[in-house]
This record gives sequence, C-alpha cells and structure tokens, in this order.
Amino acid sequence: MPGRTAEEMAMDQKEISVAEFFEKNRHLLGFDNPAKALITVVKEGVDNALDACEEAGKLPHLKVNIDDLGDNKYEITLKDNGPGIVKEQMPSIFGKLLYGSKFHSRKQSRGQQGIGISASVLYAQLTTGRPAIITSRTDENSETKRFKLKIDTIKNEPEILKEEELEDGFEPGTEIKIIVEGKYLQRYHSVDEYLKQTAIANPYAHIEYSNPEGEYFNFERVVDELPPEPQEIKPHPYGVELGVLSRMLKGADSNKILSFLQKEFTRIGRTSAEEICTLAEVDPDKTPGKLKHAEQERLLKAMQKVKIQRPPTDCLSPISAQLIEDGLKKEINAEFVTASSRDPEVYRGNPFQVSCGIAYGGELEQKENEKVKVMRYANKVPLLYQSSSCAITKALEKTDWKRYGLEQPGGNGTPKGPAVIFVHLCSTWVPFTSESKESIARYPKIVKEVKLALQEAARDLRRHLSKKQRGKKEKRRKKIFSNYMPLVLENAVELSGEGKELSIDPIMQRVIDEELVEKADQGDEDE
Repeated sequence: MPGRTAEEMAMDQKEISVAEFFEKNRHLLGFDNPAKALITVVKEGVDNALDACEEAGKLPHLKVNIDDLGDNKYEITLKDNGPGIVKEQMPSIFGKLLYGSKFHSRKQSRGQQGIGISASVLYAQLTTGRPAIITSRTDENSETKRFKLKIDTIKNEPEILKEEELEDGFEPGTEIKIIVEGKYLQRYHSVDEYLKQTAIANPYAHIEYSNPEGEYFNFERVVDELPPEPQEIKPHPYGVELGVLSRMLKGADSNKILSFLQKEFTRIGRTSAEEICTLAEVDPDKTPGKLKHAEQERLLKAMQKVKIQRPPTDCLSPISAQLIEDGLKKEINAEFVTASSRDPEVYRGNPFQVSCGIAYGGELEQKENEKVKVMRYANKVPLLYQSSSCAITKALEKTDWKRYGLEQPGGNGTPKGPAVIFVHLCSTWVPFTSESKESIARYPKIVKEVKLALQEAARDLRRHLSKKQRGKKEKRRKKIFSNYMPLVLENAVELSGEGKELSIDPIMQRVIDEELVEKADQGDEDE
C-alpha cells in the first residue's frame, strides 16, 4: 500500500482553537471526575465574584445554590453584589476561553489565566448540552441584561442563543446559572468544605449557601473592612527570560535603551540602567528594537548581575495573622488559635508572602489520634486536591512536629493531633503545577518560607501546650494534698491532745502559696 504524500498530509493540518483543545482535555482544568467537577464549577464562580467585589471596593455578599435535578445533573446558581458587567463584555467573559483582565496584570488576584468561568460554561454544554444564563446589572440606574449562551468551540467565540432586557427588580451584581453533570459528596472533598475554607480565608465576605440536601449555611462576615487593594507592578529584571525580553524590546515605545529599562522594569533607576548598559557593552542611546540577538543576551546577563532592590510588595494582599485568627475562630471552636506572617520574599522575580495559622483542641479533641487537618491556600483560594505534590505539604512534612507537641510517626509526614493547620501563599503569579490550580510547585524558596512560617506558629503552640501541661500537674498535686491533708490533721490533733478542730483550707492555701513562691524563685534563677 503506497504511503501518503506530503501534499495529502498537508491537507489534514489545521489550527486548533483553545476551546476545542480543552473540550478534549477537560481534566487539565479540574473536570476529571463528577465530584471534582462540581467543586470546580462553584470554585470558578466564587473566585470571579470575590475578585470583582474586592476590585470594586465592596464587601462581598455571595449567594450559592445547588439543586439536584436527578440523573447526576445539578443546577448551580451563584449571585454576587459586585460591580456587574457591561453588556458588551458579558458574552466574551463567559463564552470565550483565555479572555480576561488578569493574565497580563502583575498583581495578586484569584484568577490568572482567563479560563475558569468560561471553562465551566464549556463543561456544562459538554455534559448536559444546556446553555449558561448570565444576568448582570451595574447599578441602580442601569438596565438589567441577560444572555443565554454557549461556546462555539471551533472558533472559541460565544454563541448567543438569546439576549433580553429584564424589568427592574434584579439587585446590582452578576448571576450565573448553569446545569452540569456532577456528583455531590459530603466529606473533605466537597463544595461544603470548599465554601467553609473560603469563608475562613475571607472573613470579610458573607456567603450564603444551600446544598443539594436542602441544608442552609450562613457564613457571616466577622470583619467589616476589605484588605488593601493590591497595586500592579512592572516585571522585575531578575525574573525576566530572554524570549520575554526580546518581545519587550521589539514592542517598546521608548527610543533609547536607557529609558526602556527605567520605564518597563520595576526598581531600575537611571543609575542602575546606566550600569546595566555599561556591563552589557550596549549603547544606552540605541533604539530597543534594533538590538541584535547577542546584544540582547548580554543585556539580560547584565540585568541579572547588577544589584537591584527587591520588587515592591504593595502588589500583594496577604491574609494578616489577625485575619487568620479571626477566620479560624469564626468556623472552629478551638481552645487555642495562633497565627504568623512572614516578610515578603521573591522567586524568579515574583514577590510572594506566606502566612500560617494553627487551631488546637476544643471541638477538635475528638480527632486526637487522627492526622491534623491541613488547609492549603493560594491567593485566598482553597486547594483541595493534589496535596502530595504541593510545596505546602512538602514543607509541612519537613517540619519536626514532635518538638512542638504533636505526634509524628516515623519522624516525618503529616503530624497527628487535635489540630487544624492553615497555610496561605499569595503572589503576583502563583507557580501552580497545572491549569487546574490545585497544587503549588516546589520551588526551594517557597518551601523554605512555608516551613519558617509553620515553625513560628508552632512555637506558640508549644508554649500553650507546656502551660497546659503545668496546669494539669498543679491540679494533680492539689488533689493529692486535698486527699491526704485531712488525715494528717486528724493525726496531728490526736497527738497534740488538745482536741481543737483545725481547718484544712488555710493550711492548704499556705502550702500552695509557698510552693508557688518557690517555683517563681526557681524561674528567676533559670532566667
């Protein structure tokens, strides 16, 4: 049988749209099984809603409702009180993959790639064939717009099935309603758990939730102030790569390399720019777009060698130690809660910051012999899957928890005990291991910072447990005195022959007071 010619094979070659690609590879976005798919759809909607509210300066109020339609089909409705969406943008935001405002922005946000919510619409039409219904109103004086749409996967464009204008009555904000194939579970990997963890990390958000079982959850806000809005920054010279630099040079507005460096990068002033040009042996007055490949390579190497300040951190909106404590106390009835926050650091030119919290005892005592519950977060979003490959898990397992009062069989791995460990990493660009954004890459710098944050919080836990242990010892000693002192007094009276009745209380108090004084003196000597 004769083989095919190059001309015949060329006829089969055609461009693949991003929507068509993810239609066949939906597992890459977190839709690899029905239970996980249900969480992913809710997660993408909640992430978008929280980002929109915060960017508009509004305290978030979200309403999430999941109805079981039978035959493994669920109707998900999510309404927010955000700024709404202008009519012209609504179809593209929900009906076009890789469309959004976050990808090119160098500041912290939940969304990064412009895939999430439109991928949920794609998943709905793949599994149930049903369109998404999006309703939005920007303010009290604007009209309410509603679109019913699908995605044309060949063109990666929204296919508008119906467009209408509604009567007033819809509160400003955005609502999305989609029907998907899924599976509802009530355990750690569940929508219930995802929303609970979201409420802990975002204590300024009010989230109302009705699950398929008819249960209603009201996660009220405990903080009435939004965190500072992160500011956008330019790329840092230590994190740029040759291909990116080449593209930036070709598209530069500046007429000279000297001004290009100062305008396009953060922390490069005139002195640093001149030093870079000198070290790279590049004419500072040369037009950026005319640099040859060898000159671009020398410029990049010089940028890496010149000492430049770390990037500014106002592009981050970390969860402070106080907010972590507030969030944990709101949802967990623990006897002890502590939190710590590290100073910002940098990986590959991207600023990042780690915060950590630990809740111990109380309602968690029933899980004394179980592994601690670990809550992992990236940019305030819970990470429920792929924990084994995550930098947070790696740092947790490398920590010696026996030093801090928790059991750790084998000397490594996740510790046991009645505790919840909360770890949050925020960054302008979180290095996720996949498009589904479920696990943080194990950069050594990130693992180190997470471990240090865990150790800071764990030291507070150790002090609490030591104090608790001393209290138990004092209680046992007092009980011993109480049990035997009456017998001692009775014999003392009998031996004295005086027949007087002595009271135990003053004697007991004197013994205890003297012991406390002795211990205080011993403490002073130790210090």
